[in-house]
Amino acid sequence: MLLSRLLCASHSAIQSIAYGVRNQPVVSMPSTYVQLIRQFHNSCSLWRENFLQFIHYRNGPPKRRSRSKDKSVISGYNHLRGIVLKTVIRHPKKPNSGNRKCAIVRLSTGAEICAYIPGIGHNLQEHSQVLVRGGRRRDLIAVKANIVRGKYDCAPVKAAKK
Repeated sequence: MLLSRLLCASHSAIQSIAYGVRNQPVVSMPSTYVQLIRQFHNSCSLWRENFLQFIHYRNGPPKRRSRSKDKSVISGYNHLRGIVLKTVIRHPKKPNSGNRKCAIVRLSTGAEICAYIPGIGHNLQEHSQVLVRGGRRRDLIAVKANIVRGKYDCAPVKAAKK
C-alpha cells in the first residue's frame, strides 16, 4: 500500500515537472519514457482497484459468525447422576401459574443445573442422590433437565387417591 502511494506520488511529481506551472511543456520526454510512466500509472490504479480481490483470494471469504447453539450441560449424555444441593420452588412464565418443584443438582461432571421434579410430592432433600435426564420445561426459565422418579433416593410417584 505504501509502495503504491509512493510510486503514484512520484508519477504526479514527474508530470508536474514535465508540464511546468502554467501547463506549458518545459521538457519534452521521449515517448518510451512517457509510455512507461503511463503503464506504471495504469498498473498502480488497477492494483488499488483489485486489492480487495487479492485479499479475498489470499485469505478466502470473510468468516461468518456461526449461530450460537444453546448447548445444555446434559447434551451428549443420556442420563447423569447428581447430588441435590437445594430444593427450590420456581414460578412459570406468563400464561401459566402455580409453583413448580425443582432442585439445584451438582452433576457427576461437576456442573450445577436446575432440574424439574415431576409428579405430585417428592421426598428429595439436600445430599440426596438423583438420576437426571435431559429435556427442558417450556414454562420454566433455565430448567433444562428432569429428575427420574423411582431411581436412587427419589421415590416413585404415589398412586393418585380416588
